Amino acid sequence: MSAADDARAAYDAKTKPRGSLGRLEELGVRLAGIRGSVPSSLEAAIVVAAADHGVASEGVSAYPPEVTAQMVLNFVAGGAAINVLAKQAGARLVVVDAGVLTPVEAEGVRSLRIGAGTRSFTSGPAMSEEQARGGLEAGAALVASLAPVDVVGLGEMGIGNTTSASAVTAALLGVAPEKVCGRGTGVDDAGLARKVEAVRRGLAANPSREPLAVLAGVGGFELAVLAGVVLGCARQRIAVLLDGFITTAAALVAARLEPTAADVLIASHRSPEPGHALLLAELGQEPLLDLSLRLGEGTGAALALPLLRSSVAILAEMATFADAGVTDAGR
Repeated sequence: MSAADDARAAYDAKTKPRGSLGRLEELGVRLAGIRGSVPSSLEAAIVVAAADHGVASEGVSAYPPEVTAQMVLNFVAGGAAINVLAKQAGARLVVVDAGVLTPVEAEGVRSLRIGAGTRSFTSGPAMSEEQARGGLEAGAALVASLAPVDVVGLGEMGIGNTTSASAVTAALLGVAPEKVCGRGTGVDDAGLARKVEAVRRGLAANPSREPLAVLAGVGGFELAVLAGVVLGCARQRIAVLLDGFITTAAALVAARLEPTAADVLIASHRSPEPGHALLLAELGQEPLLDLSLRLGEGTGAALALPLLRSSVAILAEMATFADAGVTDAGR
């Protein structure tokens, strides 16, 4: 039997009607299938990759670009939402500078810089394909440094990155910008119109729909690193807990590059961003939560992690019918 079959049998042996814990059991079975054995505990890390985007100059965000570096410092100081939620979930927080405009040189920041922010994709590629490959390789290599780890949550920070994720989604799914662009951090109607137009121009300026070309053409440095993290986790059979729209766009890039990468993905939540539902459907993911979260940072992943821990705890700690002397009705 496979590890997934072993986990399913273990759940069926517990003192409860078969399948009565619903998706919690499905989650444990999925974790066993990814890891290759029935887990008894989970070591977790959340990787938050940050970078700046040239497309922010198009007025597509409610916040100025300098906020990216400021929030990275907030992460390592422990003052952000992800710090609170990662601590609650028992996850290590790994903060990565993938290409913030001004290098963030502070204790606790891992430098995997590809460049000092991308170019605006409205008139040409945001980065070179060599830079995109470098980001993928850096992200994959990062996974090895996280050992021991069973699940890696993804998070991001970067002013303008919902516009980049929208462009990646539109390019890879072949849908119109209007179908994937939302309000992100809270732009008004005029800002949303600028975002749609920026994505439209970006798709025209970067016509290739091959995944690496899409990543280079309209992606971001943090998306490249996160896509690399997904690839690295897939190669090592480590579960990837997605956050919202932006991390899921990075995961789709990874899955288009290496289709088996989709096998390790678990969606934490559904974002209000219209493109997120399209990405989840494309990846065959049903999210665990739907809380109207739109912060990013990995906050959805941190909130969902206790569900993964609970699914494993049931396997490890709940009594079986035989242990408890309870009659099994067999259904």
